[in-house]
Amino acid sequence: MLVIGLTGSIGTGKTTAADYLADKGLLVWSADGAVHDLYRGTTAQLIEQAFPGTVQQGEVDRERLTRYLMSFPQELGKLEAIIHPLVEQDRARFIADHRAKGSRTILLDIPLLFEKNLHERVDLALLIAASPEVQRARVLARPRMSVAKFDMLRARQMDQDEKRQKADYIIDNSTTLEEFYQALDQFLEKLPNSA
Repeated sequence: MLVIGLTGSIGTGKTTAADYLADKGLLVWSADGAVHDLYRGTTAQLIEQAFPGTVQQGEVDRERLTRYLMSFPQELGKLEAIIHPLVEQDRARFIADHRAKGSRTILLDIPLLFEKNLHERVDLALLIAASPEVQRARVLARPRMSVAKFDMLRARQMDQDEKRQKADYIIDNSTTLEEFYQALDQFLEKLPNSA
């Protein structure tokens, strides 16, 4: 089974790529999706204990949690200690399930693929990149995004040039959506006949 690790810095189009590749038939697991599920589940109780006032009606309020972590960035490790092992379990379950089913190709959408050295556990690391100017403009156009929040998120991520050195395949998404989709189609064409 071919295991592809998809990654990209904030604002480069990684999620757009994952959605497009899923529409084209690739089996996709999303780290962000796993976190969203955990934030709605019993894990919310653990997060409320660690970060009081961040859970509303049994679900983690991501805005409140972000504000808390911006005020106390040293607490990020505490959140990761709660979430990362559970995300790892979910990812391992996805891989094992598809290996057992005989799936030929799966794609793991992992924002911190290189930062957490998870690229060593995949067969092919696909990086979605964009120019710093395009990246910044896209992120700051998002609702409820601030320069401070963008800087905090970007500080957790490895520099794009360093990611480029680690990636097996790079798609630049600095131009139009149409050109991006064409590049993703070209990537799919280069894979073994497996999607």
